[in-house]
Amino acid sequence: MTGEARIRVAVADDQAIIRDGLVTVLGLLPDIEVVGEAADGEEAVALAVAAHPDVLLMDLRMPVLDGAGATARVREVAPETAVLILTTYADDESIVGALRAGARGYLTKDAGRAELAAAVRAVASGQTTLAPEVGARVIGALTGAAPAPVAEVDAAGALLARFPSLTRREAEVLALIGDGLSNAEIARSLFVSVATVKTHINAIFAKLAVRDRAQAIALVRS
Repeated sequence: MTGEARIRVAVADDQAIIRDGLVTVLGLLPDIEVVGEAADGEEAVALAVAAHPDVLLMDLRMPVLDGAGATARVREVAPETAVLILTTYADDESIVGALRAGARGYLTKDAGRAELAAAVRAVASGQTTLAPEVGARVIGALTGAAPAPVAEVDAAGALLARFPSLTRREAEVLALIGDGLSNAEIARSLFVSVATVKTHINAIFAKLAVRDRAQAIALVRS
């Protein structure tokens, strides 16, 4: 981009309320123009071809074609479009899959408005940008940082078997709650933000019908 041209951004997310929120937030920025929306991966690819956005904001978990698959397709058919992943997930498999597919940036959905705007501008200018917790995981992978202890993994697996309504990540968080870790300690252990940990804890409490941390710990240890 040169001169005063605005950054052309498209948004792909299967949840309408999230798409609407992103379009509203981005539309308030003077240097950004929202040029389209998509509700699944196939629509995202078609939108990239039709609208030629500078940046395509892409969710990972979408119907028809997931975000990683759509990213790979966009890199083939619209290579001038930079894909910026915006997702709930910050696990190794999701991160590696998206980056290998060609994503230029990776944010989690607890990112603030300023962080989102900075990331869009960065990838539009050819830079790579990663959320702090994502960067920590990438660095850990490159430096050969030790994976989670086997005992921790086994504890999460056991909790999944007991409480199948939980996601794998929620089971990991619950296992660490059972070990007495604080939110900050859980965030450091899982390479995610404290806000993400709080989101998982709220989901755990709702699914397991517990009111507080003490009840959750009692349930884990029962």
